[in-house]
Amino acid sequence: MQKKLRLLAFLLFLTQPFFSQNIQLSVYSEISIITSGPGDNLYERFGHTAIRVKDPVLNLDVLYNYGIFDFNDPNFYTNFIKGYMNYKLARYPFHYALKSANQDERWVKQQVLNLTPKEKNEFFYFLENNAKPKNAGYLYDPFFDNCATRPRDIIVEVLKGRFILKEDFISKPKSLRTLMNEKIHTNSWGSFGINIALGNRLDKIATAQEYLYLPEYLFSALETSKIKRNNTEVNAISKTSILLDFKPKLSKADSLSPFLVFTILLIIVLIITYSNYKKGKRSRILDFFILFSTGLLGILILFLWFFTNHSTAPKNFNFLWGFAPNLIIAFLIVRNKVGKWIKYYIGLLLLFLILIPFIHVLGVQKFTFPIIPLVLLLLVRYLFLYTSFKKEGI
Repeated sequence: MQKKLRLLAFLLFLTQPFFSQNIQLSVYSEISIITSGPGDNLYERFGHTAIRVKDPVLNLDVLYNYGIFDFNDPNFYTNFIKGYMNYKLARYPFHYALKSANQDERWVKQQVLNLTPKEKNEFFYFLENNAKPKNAGYLYDPFFDNCATRPRDIIVEVLKGRFILKEDFISKPKSLRTLMNEKIHTNSWGSFGINIALGNRLDKIATAQEYLYLPEYLFSALETSKIKRNNTEVNAISKTSILLDFKPKLSKADSLSPFLVFTILLIIVLIITYSNYKKGKRSRILDFFILFSTGLLGILILFLWFFTNHSTAPKNFNFLWGFAPNLIIAFLIVRNKVGKWIKYYIGLLLLFLILIPFIHVLGVQKFTFPIIPLVLLLLVRYLFLYTSFKKEGI
């Protein structure tokens, strides 16, 4: 962490523009898209994209990085939860970035854009203007406005309709959620949390443009794309090279994975419920814990849906099992006597759980597989409660 904070301080120092608007890149200059492989941290699992400007005549070799954020910002976590993720463009010597990637053992590939001298300078001026302190900041969106979509959009802006995105890189249609889950192991807590927090906007089939929120897909797209020039089409990339060659870091399941934890909890609930059934009693502590925790999660889902700026949080059908009113019902169900309405409320919860597999199969929203034992746990306990209250004449 200290290394990253020192790096951040250094980068922010270097964000002050130091090139005159009158400077001209030479004919030997290159503007390249730099793609890095995944890192160890959750936010690095998707890889990274940046832009390199190199001119041997001007002794210039700098990287423009749209992926800079500050963990040390006192409002960082508050703004992150609210969906206001403040990122910025930083410019710094390219060798510094390559050294960092080498230390982290992340592969790095370079694609030199096939640009004319005029286009190179337009690209360079665009970046320099963006690097000014008043322009450097932007509201980051992990799916629609990030380190990979920014270079894509600059290419489109500079080439003014001459860039032709070929869709050959798409082998089969995928949703944004599927693309995301390819990068983070679905049986990890990071993946579980993201999948639970985000709604069904992720489940529509992604367009070719939307694939490009992932650096590796932007790399693949540029390899096959074209630039229209003088009534012909030329390759968008003039040269591709590997700058650092490390084996890809594969995402792994957590040793204490969500599926394992929820399976253990399912077994515990099955044992307690069977004991309750044989003795004709119910464990109020267990019921309180289940309802309180699912209700608390439901509050979080509703908060992200209605009160934040996260573009993919709305329409989240995880509310069917993380049901916000459970937070209140948890305190009522521990009483010795409850009203007749409780049986119908539990029946409603059972109906919600039954809907989940249909919503998943129909593609309305895909649910992450570690919730299977969790849903079974809830199904078993709610069914027990429903039959118990029915026998009691409630």
